[in-house]
Amino acid sequence: MRVSGPGLHGKCSTLAVMSDTPGSTAVLYDGHIVKLELQDGKWEIVRHRDAVSVLVLDGEGRMLCVRQPRRAIGTDTVEAPAGLIDDGETPEQAARRELQEEAGLDGDMRLLTRYYSSPGFSDEQIYLYHATNLRESRLPMDDDEQIEVEWLQPRAVLEGLRDGTMTGSATTVTAALYALQVQA
Repeated sequence: MRVSGPGLHGKCSTLAVMSDTPGSTAVLYDGHIVKLELQDGKWEIVRHRDAVSVLVLDGEGRMLCVRQPRRAIGTDTVEAPAGLIDDGETPEQAARRELQEEAGLDGDMRLLTRYYSSPGFSDEQIYLYHATNLRESRLPMDDDEQIEVEWLQPRAVLEGLRDGTMTGSATTVTAALYALQVQA
């Protein structure tokens, strides 16, 4: 039995009655950004679009961060520029686009690492890039984005991570990699 109705962004979602047959996968929800599956009748798996995050440092060693409201947690966050990879884009193209949209910058991109944001239940990978040789290059922001650019000293970013005022896995990994590079 299936029940359909409006999903995220007007897309159709599908709810399915679960099966506990070994090897079975039931799609519980299929939206614009995520798909929720039930495997073997007991494992909830979130299929999520992959994302990118970009580490940017200016000539004074400050880290580019963006402040923006995040509905899922009900507050503003300060984080590294980041976003989802669109259909047909490579991770590098997405990193370049996000940096242009959120900060009006472009540069040479180098992949630092990629990691799973929450591998216990989601397949989302985040590709972390370092942008250098920066130049102005602006793309329009998405209609739903309200972003303020902030240049922060790395020490302030690390303190924000320690005291909980800065959150988000991409920002945490970005700052940690930066700190490791400085100490290496």
